[in-house]
Amino acid sequence: MPTMTVEATGSLETVDKQQWDDLANPGWIVEDGGRVSGGGSHAFNPFVTYDFLRALEDAGCVGGRSGWYPRHLLIRGAEGSLIGAAPAYLKTHSKGEYVFDYGWADAFERAGGRYYPKLQVSVPFTPAQGPRLLVGEGSAEARQLVGRALVALADEVDASSIHATFLQSDDVAALQAEDYLLRTDTQFHFTNDGYETPDDFLAALASRKRKQVKRERRDALANDISIRWLTGDDITEAHWDAFYEFYMDTGSRKWGRPYLNRKFFSLLGERLGHCVCLMIAERAGRPIAGALNLIGSDTLFGRYWGCTEDHPFLHFEVCYYQAIDFAIAHKLKRVEAGAQGGHKLARGYEPTQTVSAHYIGHPGLRTAVAHYLEAERREVEAHQSYLNQALPFRKGDDPTC
Repeated sequence: MPTMTVEATGSLETVDKQQWDDLANPGWIVEDGGRVSGGGSHAFNPFVTYDFLRALEDAGCVGGRSGWYPRHLLIRGAEGSLIGAAPAYLKTHSKGEYVFDYGWADAFERAGGRYYPKLQVSVPFTPAQGPRLLVGEGSAEARQLVGRALVALADEVDASSIHATFLQSDDVAALQAEDYLLRTDTQFHFTNDGYETPDDFLAALASRKRKQVKRERRDALANDISIRWLTGDDITEAHWDAFYEFYMDTGSRKWGRPYLNRKFFSLLGERLGHCVCLMIAERAGRPIAGALNLIGSDTLFGRYWGCTEDHPFLHFEVCYYQAIDFAIAHKLKRVEAGAQGGHKLARGYEPTQTVSAHYIGHPGLRTAVAHYLEAERREVEAHQSYLNQALPFRKGDDPTC
């Protein structure tokens, strides 16, 4: 077996950017400012790029007193170059993950155990699917090696467990082979079924749903409201100022304390601006609402929304309908609209299964969690089956459905 070394780093500052990106998005080149070129057998995912993860660190959104302490796994070959990696964080709480394990932590600690710290393999504050076991064009065996190395890292840092969230299918298979427990949940994604125009999408809807969408879109843009798509160099600091105000308003009402700071958005625009689509709603030339999206090679990822004025259906227009329009215009395969939100179903977003994998060190806790997850998976499957019966699309060739 070739000589390898396994280590963890507290910052991507110690890692070569090109080597990380070659593992995270093989075949793709991310230039200054986020211009993406090339292509590979895997879709490009902006969240696991060096620039995105490093911006979280440089802005202080992770590290410090955040409870997210970078412990990125690095596997190096004989010449010292990276051959495997994983974005990993030592956590002292369970906030900002969108896969909830508070009940596990509470039960274990009531029984005398110590749940924190735990090892989180994810993109902080980001419920978007993507690669977590970074091996470039590596094999299933290479992914399993990363999964085993994470267990060794958890032992080294005295973490009770490992939680790898919002996984792609090849990572799911590799971690399941390494005895991780699988957990499922539901998100709502729009699938571009070869639509050439937004009208093609509307035509695919049942008549009643089509009328509802048209009415909502019309009402959202009443009162002299217009919407702009901004990417790359078109996004100025003034736009980020406005969006940050929107973000803080939503965060203070929904979460209590938003996870991201103003500096992060400037760094995002500077380093990855061409992977950003900022949708700004204006009234009388003044920004009143906005949504932040990141652009992959085949997916638009919806992330944050906020507003300073309330208008009927403006949330649906800016976050969901405009995202569909953008995906169709740019021939993207799907829109991932973030966590939760059954209201997305009527707007053309279909229930989609997400998967996470969990390695539990304590035998008793592992057994209890395994039983819980078995029952939860059945519940999620039944719920998705129910949701699929409520899809807003026409059935068969009946234009009146």
